[in-house]
Amino acid sequence: MERINLTLFLAIFLCFLSFAAAQSASNVRATYHFYNPAQNGWNLNAVSAYCSTWDANKPLAWRKKYGWTAFCGPVGPHGQAACGRCLRVTNRATGAQVTARIVDQCSNGGLDLDAAVFKRLDTDGRGNAQGHLMVNYQFVPC
Repeated sequence: MERINLTLFLAIFLCFLSFAAAQSASNVRATYHFYNPAQNGWNLNAVSAYCSTWDANKPLAWRKKYGWTAFCGPVGPHGQAACGRCLRVTNRATGAQVTARIVDQCSNGGLDLDAAVFKRLDTDGRGNAQGHLMVNYQFVPC
């Protein structure tokens, strides 16, 4: 019986890993948005973030742990299902990476990163000059 339980656990775990790995996209356009979370007290209601309905009352430490992003990428959950999830975002040109928490939705087909997150990724300044970065993203545990 223990062997069957272990086998079942391993099968479920491997399915979970393959599902998580499948939630990534390459060559996605990332723009920036001025959420200014520190200046707004990390208050999702103050910035009218879509996810505030579900996440505004999360502990301050939870809201501050990662930079913020809006998500409307081609792969992964959308709407409420995306709220609070984290992405590892990689600048395709420089390899710079940052983890960002989804707090909003957008309509640009990619990501709308808080300006501070965008700046951390834009290590060569090209994104600022172009007004966007090309990135890869992967859903990761927060």
